[in-house]
Amino acid sequence: MDMHSVDPVVLGTSGVTAADVVAVARGGARIELSEEAVTALAAARDIVDALAAKPEPVYGVSTGFGALATRHISQELRAQLQRNIVRSHAAGMGPKVEREVVRALMFLRLKTLCSGHTGVRPEVAQTMADVLNAGITPVVHEYGSLGCSGDLAPLSHCALTLMGEGDAEGPDGVVRPAGELLAAHGIAPVELREKEGLALLNGTDGMLGMLVMALADLELLYRSADVTAALTLEALLGTDKVLASELHAIRPHPGQGASAANMLAVLKGSGLTGHHQEGAPRVQDAYSVRCAPQVAGAGRDTMAHARVVAERELASAVDNPVVLPEDGRVESNGNFHGAPVAYVLDFLAIAVADLASIAERRTDRLLDKNRSHGLPPFLADDPGVDSGLMIAQYTQAALVSEMKRLAVPASADSIPSSAMQEDHVSMGWSAARKLRTAVDNLTRVLAVELYAATRAIQLREGLTPAPASQAVLEAVREAGVEGPGPDRFLAPDLAAADAFVREGRLVAAVEPVTGPLA
Repeated sequence: MDMHSVDPVVLGTSGVTAADVVAVARGGARIELSEEAVTALAAARDIVDALAAKPEPVYGVSTGFGALATRHISQELRAQLQRNIVRSHAAGMGPKVEREVVRALMFLRLKTLCSGHTGVRPEVAQTMADVLNAGITPVVHEYGSLGCSGDLAPLSHCALTLMGEGDAEGPDGVVRPAGELLAAHGIAPVELREKEGLALLNGTDGMLGMLVMALADLELLYRSADVTAALTLEALLGTDKVLASELHAIRPHPGQGASAANMLAVLKGSGLTGHHQEGAPRVQDAYSVRCAPQVAGAGRDTMAHARVVAERELASAVDNPVVLPEDGRVESNGNFHGAPVAYVLDFLAIAVADLASIAERRTDRLLDKNRSHGLPPFLADDPGVDSGLMIAQYTQAALVSEMKRLAVPASADSIPSSAMQEDHVSMGWSAARKLRTAVDNLTRVLAVELYAATRAIQLREGLTPAPASQAVLEAVREAGVEGPGPDRFLAPDLAAADAFVREGRLVAAVEPVTGPLA
């Protein structure tokens, strides 16, 4: 990771953008604390210090946590209390979470610290920025968050690194004791004081970071899906008349209109479309072809809603208790509940599964000689001797089947914890984890459709594809995805097609012809 690859992100008190999150998580952008943020941090800390000096108990400052909040903690035990909450809550299990996810959740927690509503000292926030800027990534495990009271275990593992404890991954990708990594980069471990341990743990940062990155990925994949749907329509000699803007204007869902316009742009100038009346009458195409804009468009509108939720959350300060600097109060609240984020994560998983499902149905149609309008069975060179793309569709079907299981909502599965004090939770972290898998699978599903559609177009001898389609054919062949011919080892072709879609090269191939896709 190049830690200087993009412009630095300067943190103030008013939140961050989705682009900031992606820049830090994936691009290695450096982080700087603004003077405004440092001032707000110091002011909030003065309030916490004043309350800590009083005899009255204040949750998170001079009490235990969760179901143990009834105990008042004496002055001499408070540093131990903050250390202990981090150590005890760093209870994750399972595989390591991806580096970009950990960077995103740390950055978003730092964003909330800088809001001036958490009461941590400026030096704690600066240490977190220093760790991110050094490319040090705490080891965070798959399981440990219920998505309420924040992503507790994941954030605790990050806080443990700030204390110089636990394990972390260096910029070279090697896992070492966190204390060694901090020392190697000249970073002093933090000594936590009142409320600081709690403030480092209590946010929806992991699920939000994964939502932001999923939206970034899906913006590309939905445009890619419009391209593969257009290629399949063309390969099946379908009609592009159903994509006319006046038809979509009378059902004015914005996403539907955008998808139809994208498909129409790809198909402009095609010599294959409109041949479906030749031979046996076919007055209209199958749903998987004809309704592609309606399904992809509904997914686009789902993304638009999810984006609104993400933007609100990116402007939020999620902690409990929170400091209200205007009147010097520290108040308990429920803003750490992940329901708003969890719901849209689940909603996206449904939309993504359905987009993959319709793409798989189109692929199967290309391979079935009874429905492909003159294409050879399984697009094979010598059917019977060759199996063609028969098993590529099996792989695609397996991916789609998993995505349908992943579309089952996690947010409907609350489970009580902390001796029934935390008796309703969001499961937003789980919703985010399964969405990441679904997005990954969608890329592969679209890659299989691309592979089948480009082969099918080439098999339509004597008919000229659209200029945009021809650009895809040329680019995908240059990328190592082979065209029609006898059976060969398919896995490398599918891997090359996957990379072609994943890296945005499919969209990049058509846009010089079509102009920017919506």
